Amino acid sequence: MPASPTPKADAKPGTRIQARNRALILEAALAAFSERGFDGATLSDIAGRAGLSKPNLLYYFPSKEAAYLALLEGLLDAWLAPLRDLDPGGEPLAEVLRYARAKLRLSRAMPRESRLFAGEVLRGAPHLRAVLEGPLRALVADKAALLLAWMDEGRLARVPPTHLVFSVWAITQHYADFDAQVRAVLGPGHDPYAEAEPFLDALLTRLLRPL
Repeated sequence: MPASPTPKADAKPGTRIQARNRALILEAALAAFSERGFDGATLSDIAGRAGLSKPNLLYYFPSKEAAYLALLEGLLDAWLAPLRDLDPGGEPLAEVLRYARAKLRLSRAMPRESRLFAGEVLRGAPHLRAVLEGPLRALVADKAALLLAWMDEGRLARVPPTHLVFSVWAITQHYADFDAQVRAVLGPGHDPYAEAEPFLDALLTRLLRPL
C-alpha cells in the first residue's frame, strides 16, 4: 500500500490543498451515503468519487464512520445555528418566524444532508446518540427556557416550548425529507418552498400571537 501523504512544508499551500481535498471527500461521501446508505457506501467508492486514492482519503478521515460523522456534525452545526441565534433581546414572534424561515431555507439548500440525518435517526441514531443526548438536548432546553420566559411575560401565546421547536423541525425538514412526495402532490409549476414560507409565517403567527 502506498504511504499516506504527509503535510507540505509550506503551511499555506498545504492548508489550501487540505481544505480542498477535505471538501471533495465530504461531497463524495454525501453522494455515496445518500445513494447507498451507510452500510452500502465504501471507502473505495468515496475515494473514487472524490478523485483521490484510498490512502489519501484515509489521511483525512481514518474510517468510513469518521467521514459520516463529519457530515452529520456539519449538518447539525448548520441547522442549529439559527436556533442558537434566537435573540433574548429581540421581538419574540419575529425571532421565532426568523428561525422558522432559516430552517426552511436550510432544508432547501441541504436536502441530501437532511435526508441523511433522517436516515440516521430512523436507525436509532447509533452514531449520533451522544450528540443528541448531550449538546442538542442542552441547546433545546436553553432555548425552550427563553421561549417560556417570553410566554410568561405575555409576549407569546402559551404552548409547550420544546414541542414548538419540534414542530418547526418537522414542518421545515418535511420539504427536504419527503421532497418527491411534496412535488408529486403539488404537481408541476409549484415551488414548494416559496409556497411554504408564507404559510409557515401565518401558521406560527396565529399560534403564537398573544391574545
